[in-house]
Amino acid sequence: MKKIAVTAEGPDLDGRVDPRFGRAAGFIIVDPETMAFDYVDNGSSQAMAQGAGIQAAENVVATGAGVLLTGFVGPKAFQALNTAGIDIGQNVDNLTVREAIQKFKDGQVPLAATPNSRGHRS
Repeated sequence: MKKIAVTAEGPDLDGRVDPRFGRAAGFIIVDPETMAFDYVDNGSSQAMAQGAGIQAAENVVATGAGVLLTGFVGPKAFQALNTAGIDIGQNVDNLTVREAIQKFKDGQVPLAATPNSRGHRS
């Protein structure tokens, strides 16, 4: 099974899923078979006036994850992730990272065909 990236408010599995993709605090990259994980800080994307979603997408691609679980993804980030071959599960906010991964493993998180956020407009 592919590694899973989850937007996270903090560096552990029992922290909350960050509902924002581009401006998420960070990403937890999980091996779903062993539940071993690494935390990737997304602070550089948070500070950007524009392009945070694209930068965050590049950060996720660099981890080698094949799936992203998050709350909301804008159109530019969605396209970048899709082009990189990353499957996207949206609307998993209000869960812990561990709960989101379990729901995905149980087949309860559908893969998205379109973004669910209009993205940032300056």
